[in-house]
Amino acid sequence: MGRNPVVGRQGPSYYAATIPSETEAAVIAVKQIRSGIGHADTMRRTLAALGLRHHQQTVQLRNTAAIRGMLYKVRHLVEVTPAKEQ
Repeated sequence: MGRNPVVGRQGPSYYAATIPSETEAAVIAVKQIRSGIGHADTMRRTLAALGLRHHQQTVQLRNTAAIRGMLYKVRHLVEVTPAKEQ
């Protein structure tokens, strides 16, 4: 049997979210792409504090230092994109 081609593409550097700076986007859209089940309770509480209650849910948040810190903690569970201000 050959080597599994997916093995080389594992780890947080391949699927962790990149968080834009405050100058790049004033408002960001955060989508939960992985479940909090099986992760530490602090990560599940961080997802709840971001307003993410369900898998595949998207919320729009102001891009502040506190929010970026929370996103950094759960960057492997979320997808972050710049959003248009409302």
